[in-house]
Amino acid sequence: MCEFKIIKKNDGSQIGEDITILGYTERYELIFRDILGAGKKLDSALILDVNTLNQTTTVLEHPLIHDFLKIINNINENEIQKSEIEDFIKSLNDIKNSI
Repeated sequence: MCEFKIIKKNDGSQIGEDITILGYTERYELIFRDILGAGKKLDSALILDVNTLNQTTTVLEHPLIHDFLKIINNINENEIQKSEIEDFIKSLNDIKNSI
């Protein structure tokens, strides 16, 4: 059985070890559980890399990721609302304007 360490790309910190279950909830939160079933949840994160050779998984946290995952899912399910896209674009424009 593969057990992974979870590494945060944002700062390189390890935020989990002996992880056997990794996935998303229906609310687009990233969850991971260790071999004992203890878990942790990241509200807005994306799995970047899963490496079975060194048994690491790299994740990226950012507030936009949650909304992005929700939009992609809603597009796929043909349940997207224009307001969701407009709100996401506004968030992107806010970031662009702060640069």
